[in-house]
Amino acid sequence: MKLFLIPIALSLCPIWSALASSSDVANVSKVNSFSSQMLAHSFRLKPGQDFLLEITAWAKKNKIKAASMVTVVGSFKKVNLRYANEPKTTAQDGFFEIVSIVGTLNEDSAHLHASVSNSKGETFGGHLMPGNIVYTTAEVVVAELPDIRFSREHDPDSGWEELVVKKK
Repeated sequence: MKLFLIPIALSLCPIWSALASSSDVANVSKVNSFSSQMLAHSFRLKPGQDFLLEITAWAKKNKIKAASMVTVVGSFKKVNLRYANEPKTTAQDGFFEIVSIVGTLNEDSAHLHASVSNSKGETFGGHLMPGNIVYTTAEVVVAELPDIRFSREHDPDSGWEELVVKKK
């Protein structure tokens, strides 16, 4: 079987043309971007450990300046998440498979989101808070980015402490 790729002029595509003229695309040029080598760290959290407390303690101990979650596989027996635009967290007891944990962290902060599924296979997710307790295991792979550093600074547009990426 042969695969043929046919180039399409993006300017001829009405959807792309509309997007390309939007202000959102124009703002992309204002984004600072820095590249970095990647150093992968792998470790396992054990039953009873609080995921967020352990990952932030690990980052502090290892003086991590910038990192991203690559993958997490495991389970929780307690879940504590903050759902979108909700001021309070939602805690649940039970047995939950970790579907994904994504986000950024450094030795001073972590901004992580988790998706978990319950025993019926229903999946939900939100902002990871303290109180997500490992049930059997959490196999963690973190990508350290040694050529950059992350900080969190007040963003007047969002009103929140937001990620700032700087060259090391």
